[in-house]
Amino acid sequence: MSEFNDASIVEINEVMSAANSAASVMKKLSLAKRAELMNAIADGLENSGDELIQLVMSETNLPDARLRGERGRTIFQLRSYAKACVKGDWLEASIDTAIPDKVPPKPDIRKMLVPLGPVVVFGSSNFPFAYSTAGGDTASAFAAGCPVIVKAHPAHPKTSDAVAQIIHQAVKQCVLPAGVFSHVHGVSFEVGKSLVLHPHTKAVGFTGSYSGGKALFDLANQREEPIPVFAEMGSVNPVFLLPEKITSDPEGIAASYAGSITLGVGQFCTNPGLIIGIKSESLDAFKMTLGSQIKSMAPGNMLHGGIAKAYAEKRATALAQTNVDLLSNTSSDSSELQGLPTIATTSGENFLRNKLLHQEVFGPYSLVVECNNYEEMLAVASSLEGQLTTTIMATDNDIKNHTFLVDILTDKCGRMIMNGVPTGVEVCLSMHHGGPFPSTTDSRFTSVGADAIKRFARPVCYQNFPDHLLPSELQNQNPLSINRRVNDEIKASSIS
Repeated sequence: MSEFNDASIVEINEVMSAANSAASVMKKLSLAKRAELMNAIADGLENSGDELIQLVMSETNLPDARLRGERGRTIFQLRSYAKACVKGDWLEASIDTAIPDKVPPKPDIRKMLVPLGPVVVFGSSNFPFAYSTAGGDTASAFAAGCPVIVKAHPAHPKTSDAVAQIIHQAVKQCVLPAGVFSHVHGVSFEVGKSLVLHPHTKAVGFTGSYSGGKALFDLANQREEPIPVFAEMGSVNPVFLLPEKITSDPEGIAASYAGSITLGVGQFCTNPGLIIGIKSESLDAFKMTLGSQIKSMAPGNMLHGGIAKAYAEKRATALAQTNVDLLSNTSSDSSELQGLPTIATTSGENFLRNKLLHQEVFGPYSLVVECNNYEEMLAVASSLEGQLTTTIMATDNDIKNHTFLVDILTDKCGRMIMNGVPTGVEVCLSMHHGGPFPSTTDSRFTSVGADAIKRFARPVCYQNFPDHLLPSELQNQNPLSINRRVNDEIKASSIS
């Protein structure tokens, strides 16, 4: 029995009331003070030592090296978003000064992004640091000036609680209201439902399954006041093998994808779950090498029993479909907690006919789709749903000869990758970690990189306000020295 009880309605009302009160403080908090909070959290994580790593290992089955790397990434996210917060580009501050002599007179108009208010963040299971309690959603919301309420993922409640204590300490250290950050537990869906439906909640961040994200999205849109749900819900991340490229090195490409498919026991949202090629001797060589590589790989423990069970069930369902053949799986015996690395194959025609084959099998599984010709490959591409990533293995000539395919795939995803693997998401401004539905609920936004801050803010326009009554970000002297678009020119100088 868990030592953590589900939050009651009374407790949820208390934390939401505290967050609502803290919102009035947070929205007036300077950019520098927000950054101070985020850096204090990063310091706490940096100083958490081996004890926290051991705790997370005990709850997730993730290895020491992976967790140290992920903690480092989380610290980097907090610090980089803090830096971006202070820099202020995300505010999209714009100023169009008055022209009194114009007929009719043009008023002074200034605009910037302001915080939405309390944000509920649902911790993810597969990234206990980077996408959970102190992860990207929490960091983005703090940078935007929003209080955060985290619902711990039930798969690692002790980890979430330990990281929450670090955040509580940082809030106290920065002399901020306790309601700036709250942390609740809940195995029951009713806890999440109550958080999303609470009138003080102004936005939701979620990383997880399609069923979970869609349920929260639907709830948010049933409210009297609908709110945005920024849900990342998974993806099969298709890989397209074009003729000239696959002919040049089928074995090498296969080896790199064997590693990508099984990385982290396949428990990445960008795991390549679908590989599409055109029938040829080169594709046969690719399949043979991929199958051989997969067969030699030992199965690993998945994050927890629930994920392992879901993987086993979805894998079995996929393999049971008509005209789906098992190409290879590891020859090692596996326990119920382990994910069996698996490659299956089917025809392009069968893939087009069976929508179940389009669905993600979360784990070390990938389906190779063999198309008869380029036209069938185009049909497969057109049939795909929205994706986080799409990869093209291609030469320059391949791209020139398959421009229509590239155009189709660009419309289907948030990140196009050429001659690489999709696993691995760089934290930088140019990264877009999002994609058309059903990979996310809003393809316009990213959950990685400083642009993620914009999810939790909205634009407000100030017309004909006296300079001293404007937010400092929009005042003539530009006391924060941020970049602003002034009369269609980006500058950090003051306005005379």
